[in-house]
Amino acid sequence: MTTRRLAQCRVGVLGSGEVGRRLAAGFSSRGHAVMIGSRDPGKPELREWLSDGAGIVAGTFAKTAEHGELLVLAVLGDAAEQAIAEAGPDNFSGKVVIDAMDPLDFSGGFPPKLSITGEDSLGERVQRAVPDAAVVKAFNTIGNQYFVDPRFSEGQPTMLIAGDDKDAKRTVGDVLADFGWPDPVDIGGIEGSRELEAICIAWVKIGGARGAWDHGFKLLVG
Repeated sequence: MTTRRLAQCRVGVLGSGEVGRRLAAGFSSRGHAVMIGSRDPGKPELREWLSDGAGIVAGTFAKTAEHGELLVLAVLGDAAEQAIAEAGPDNFSGKVVIDAMDPLDFSGGFPPKLSITGEDSLGERVQRAVPDAAVVKAFNTIGNQYFVDPRFSEGQPTMLIAGDDKDAKRTVGDVLADFGWPDPVDIGGIEGSRELEAICIAWVKIGGARGAWDHGFKLLVG
């Protein structure tokens, strides 16, 4: 297991739902200066969550993207491109962007389907929307309660990542190590998001069948 840690930096998390809050709290607990972004940063439920004194501040998508040296996209998958447009693509330029999202379609009930399939993925669309940023897909194949300091009764799953930029993937590896994850398995370029997003659907189906969400996928080597 790696002992690398992410150097202290400003982190912007776009998305104030459970995924965004969990990641924002994780970064804050490691001493980073965190802003969490919302279309309505003054909404009561977000103000209540922020009132616990964790030191996280709220802002618009644009302010959050401008604030972060490292950015996280954690909005609903089908809202990602609109969130980037509202944030301003230029605010992503030159930055590592963690894509923690899945394009889930619940229109037909449970389990969901992917709203993006075939020769494309949400990860690829995000990278096209912010061409001067380095997007890394991560965190999307595990439940958000296990993002930080994960504990599993049956052994820890493998974190899978994908992205085009090797330095950006090393940065995300530092984030994962700091959050308590072993070295991730890199499945290649951002087009690997197609497989990672499909894995999320399998994860959801297994959770629905089990009635529990404390599971993941373990890569065994040798």
